Amino acid sequence: MPKFLRSLFGQVVLALIVGVAVGLAVPEFAVKLKPLGDAFIKLIKMIIPVLVFCVVVHGIAGAGDLKRVGRVGVKSLIYFEVVTTIALALGLLLAFVFQPGVGMNVDPKALDAKAMGAYAENASKLTGGGTVEFLMKLIPSTVVNAFATGDVLQVLLFAILFGCALAMLGERGAPVSQFIDTLSHVLFKTMGIIIKFAPLGVLGAIAFTVGKYGIGSLKQLGMLVVLFYAAVIVFVFVVLGAIMRLSGFSILKLLKYLREELTVVFATTSSDSVLPQIMSKLKRMGIRDSTVGLVIPTGYSFNLDAFSIYITLAAVFIAQATNTPITMTDLLTILAISLVTSKGAHGVPGSAIVVLAATLQAIPAIPAIGLVLVLSVDWFMGIARALGNLIGNCVATVAVAAWEGDIDRQRAHAVLNGEPVPPTEDDADVAEAPIAVPARA
Repeated sequence: MPKFLRSLFGQVVLALIVGVAVGLAVPEFAVKLKPLGDAFIKLIKMIIPVLVFCVVVHGIAGAGDLKRVGRVGVKSLIYFEVVTTIALALGLLLAFVFQPGVGMNVDPKALDAKAMGAYAENASKLTGGGTVEFLMKLIPSTVVNAFATGDVLQVLLFAILFGCALAMLGERGAPVSQFIDTLSHVLFKTMGIIIKFAPLGVLGAIAFTVGKYGIGSLKQLGMLVVLFYAAVIVFVFVVLGAIMRLSGFSILKLLKYLREELTVVFATTSSDSVLPQIMSKLKRMGIRDSTVGLVIPTGYSFNLDAFSIYITLAAVFIAQATNTPITMTDLLTILAISLVTSKGAHGVPGSAIVVLAATLQAIPAIPAIGLVLVLSVDWFMGIARALGNLIGNCVATVAVAAWEGDIDRQRAHAVLNGEPVPPTEDDADVAEAPIAVPARA
């Protein structure tokens, strides 16, 4: 077997090709392969809450200086707000300049309201009660419930409190800290086993998509999809590229380093599927455990860069498609509302459509039923959303670590350049996972 196909990256690429071929040749059979992709994502998601808890608690307890941990948290939130605001503004600008929905002349009364029923219900849950209700939802009814529902923000809140308490105990808390550290290694090893099934998950997800929607399924809303992809590419290479350069690193080298994870996300449209590997790789670059443990899980809910572009771009698209006149005040309102509705949507069923519905509820002038238009190509846009969000969170971790001085720059440059570096404990734990070996980079 060729060396390329022995690597996970090669197997995933092969699965992508086979999935497209199956979807084109036998679409009815391809649609039935969807459970392969769904099962792979569920396997990953089942250990994420516990893994996040272990990484965050061990990182805080091992840091010792709680003031420094708090400082990292504050800097992360500042970074998230600034960058997501830029993303939201970019979506508005592109929609206003290129006007992807103009000329569709869609009558809102002719759209199928039934298709939006479930999304509207979830949107009400997301926005009900405003900011206070949103903050209250961060607090789980019980600790067990936070883990059972897989709410990463609730788990993160408990992990921060638990980690701070453990750090305050000092030596008395050492046995608990050691147990949590050992448990995290077991979870990473478990991830190494699960990730072997990534090619099957990719095959199922791609075959289903091509079989159900076909290659020509983007025709009707092609302009919107192409514009969104272009926006994400511009954001990654211009905005995030500039942030990486200011931090002293190259965005191109970071993308090459993360190529296996990005390939999996491309096929599954889920950044959850690689969260453990991403955290491990960032630590392997020489970023402090506590910084990775705080920035990545928080960023999954508060730093959705591509998601932010999508919200404002799609909202204006719907207005244009339904011939709804919007003023500058409406545009600013969309921007302001999106800053709130885009937070904490991670894990909400159909989150992209849900958040878009929640945003439009605050702007009565734009018919929310127009979401049916976007729904037909949401999956395709979801690929760029997942990739952009993941890259954005990785860049955020590097930027905050550089800002705080929590990164070994010499090691980071060596890793990104594909040079040999001493292995870390995580390297051994996830030897089977898609972590690039320097000699192959």
